[in-house]
Amino acid sequence: MTNIVLFGKPGAGKGTQAEFLKEKYKLTHISTGDVFRFNLKNDTELGKQARVYMDAGDLVPDELTTKMLIDEVNKHPDTNGILFDGYPRTISQAEALDVFLTSIDSKVAATIALEADDEVLVQRLLERGKTSGRIDDQDEAKIRNRYDEYNEKTAPLMDYYKVQGKFHAVNGIGSIAEITDRVSNIIDNL
Repeated sequence: MTNIVLFGKPGAGKGTQAEFLKEKYKLTHISTGDVFRFNLKNDTELGKQARVYMDAGDLVPDELTTKMLIDEVNKHPDTNGILFDGYPRTISQAEALDVFLTSIDSKVAATIALEADDEVLVQRLLERGKTSGRIDDQDEAKIRNRYDEYNEKTAPLMDYYKVQGKFHAVNGIGSIAEITDRVSNIIDNL
């Protein structure tokens, strides 16, 4: 299995790149946001547990998020690999992912970070917010807060994967095709 972790601030193009990469490499795309929405919408046991934290205004603990993700991975036993989008977000999640993947005789092959200047990304999100209907993309202060949270939580993850020799930064500015080529070059050379 070729397992790839895709990093990037909101607006960096993770979702767009994930669509191309999952087709090109026949990977299963697992978005943490989609997994949460599925569990909440379908009122699964894990969804019910997550809702308790969310209704209280608290973050869902890493352990519960990891359980949801493992459940999702286990739904795809014959996949060529997983494209993780939005997970892991903390060191403890990364460690839990490593333990889980080792238990199924697999590992993270690479982490790829789509990097772009905050000012460019803010403008992208504000533009997206005009047509997407996403409230979180229409308020610049909220966008910048999401970036602060990303910087605070994701910077240690980058170091975690750098130590393992699995971290790759990619310039996330350019045409979709140019960025896809940059990302593909990394995956092709794993």
